[in-house]
Amino acid sequence: MSTAVQDTTVDYLLHLADNAVVLGQRNAEWCGHGPILEEDIALANTSLDLIGQARLLYQEAARLQGDGATEDTLAYFRDAHEFRNYTLLELPHHGPLVGYAQANRDYATTIVRNFLYSALMVLVWDGLQRSTHPALAAIAAKSLKEARYHLRHARDWLVRLGDGTDESHARAQAALDHLMPYTQEFWATNPVEADAAASGLGLDPQTLRADWNTLVDDALAEATLRRPPAEGYVTQGKHGVHSEHLGYLLAEMQSLARAHPGAPW
Repeated sequence: MSTAVQDTTVDYLLHLADNAVVLGQRNAEWCGHGPILEEDIALANTSLDLIGQARLLYQEAARLQGDGATEDTLAYFRDAHEFRNYTLLELPHHGPLVGYAQANRDYATTIVRNFLYSALMVLVWDGLQRSTHPALAAIAAKSLKEARYHLRHARDWLVRLGDGTDESHARAQAALDHLMPYTQEFWATNPVEADAAASGLGLDPQTLRADWNTLVDDALAEATLRRPPAEGYVTQGKHGVHSEHLGYLLAEMQSLARAHPGAPW
C-alpha cells in the first residue's frame, strides 16, 4: 500500500470512527437521565453500539498508522481540531445555546439527531460492505445491523413525538428546524472522501443523497412534521473546524485517560 493510499485509508477510517465515538458520547449523557427507564437503557445500548463501532475503526486505523498508535491514543489523545466528525453530532441535547449554558436536555433534539444520522449510516454501512478494504467491509457488515436498529428506534420515536401531543409536535419540529441545516455537511464531499470513493475504499456521499431524502421524507410525512430548508453556512467538522461544543465534550471524555496516561485498566 502506497503512502498516499495508506494516508487516505487512515483519514477515512478516522472520519467514520470520530462520528461514532462523538455521538456515542453524546447519547451516553442520557444514562441515568432518560425520560423513562426503557429509553434510558435503549440510548445506553445505542451508545455502546456506536462506541463499539468506533473501537473497531480506531483499531484498524492504528494498525495502518503504526508509530505506537492505539485505539486509545486516537480517541483520547487527539485534540478537537484533529477530529473529523460531522458538527451535527457534537451539538448538545438542546437548542442553539453556547456549550457552557445551562439548559435542560430535550429528548426531541436527541431523537431527531439520531434519526438524521442513522438514516445516513444505514446507507453508508450498506455500501461499505463492498469496500475494497477487507477490514472496513467486515466492520460495515457488523455495523449495518446496529444502524438498522438505531434507525428503527429513532424513527419510531420521531413519529410518536411528531404525531403526538401539541407539545411533543412543537418540540420535534423545533429540533428538526434547528438540526436540518447541519445535514448539508453530509453531502459536501472532501478530498479524503473523493479519493476513497475513487479507489473503491469508500463512498461518494452524493450517491446516497436521493435514498436519504426518501427515508427522511417518508418518516416526516408519517410524523406530520414539515421538512425545513437546509440552507446557510455549511459546517466543516469533517475538515477539523468544529463548534465550541466539541471541546467541552472531549474535555469530559478524555479527562481520565489524560490524567493517568499509560495506566492499565
